[in-house]
Amino acid sequence: MIADAERAPLARPFFDRPVLDIAPDLLGRILVRDTPDGPIELRLTEVEAYAGPVDPGSHAYRGRTERNAVMFGPPGHTYVYFTYGMWHCLNLVCGPEGTPSGVLLRGGEITRGEDLARANRPTSRKGTDLAQGPARLATALAVDRSLNGSDVCDPYTGPAGEPAGSPFRVLTGTPPAADRVRSGPRTGVGGEGAVHPWRFWIDGDPTVSPYRAHTPRRRP
Repeated sequence: MIADAERAPLARPFFDRPVLDIAPDLLGRILVRDTPDGPIELRLTEVEAYAGPVDPGSHAYRGRTERNAVMFGPPGHTYVYFTYGMWHCLNLVCGPEGTPSGVLLRGGEITRGEDLARANRPTSRKGTDLAQGPARLATALAVDRSLNGSDVCDPYTGPAGEPAGSPFRVLTGTPPAADRVRSGPRTGVGGEGAVHPWRFWIDGDPTVSPYRAHTPRRRP
């Protein structure tokens, strides 16, 4: 019975809340990524909140663009972006439609499909670093821009609880005790956005990535 409850999918109302309520509440939840070769499951251990128009660190701070358009849509969808010309990052859109907030998925523990994740990240040296950091997480789950806008709350009409079409879903999982949740500055965010303690993680979990302060780029 407990196991069944842990595998119940999170419905859209979970994501239709303020982003600073949702972000720490995602810790311990299970992200399922269905691939052509089978599912990969990840227990979320580290996330960052981005609060749209009031947050200088957010991609949506200066308004809607072709790149960030999905953030302005309904909650419970994925926002995937490409960064540094090398890496993809995976976010979950939160809040009411028209309010472009989201949660960056920064780290987690692969709990199912580790062989598939290792095939996606052959340079990984150990299980704890397979999805330790947002770029590694997205790579381990075979995430790219083609998955931007996927609905993680898709109806479940297939056999044995399989999703009707979305490659993602988020399961209830087991949230950590409140005294194990920590918060601090977001990694690599500079300017006014650097002051917000909107990075949340499970204390002591080996899959949490090291904190790195923002380093301004210098032009040659």
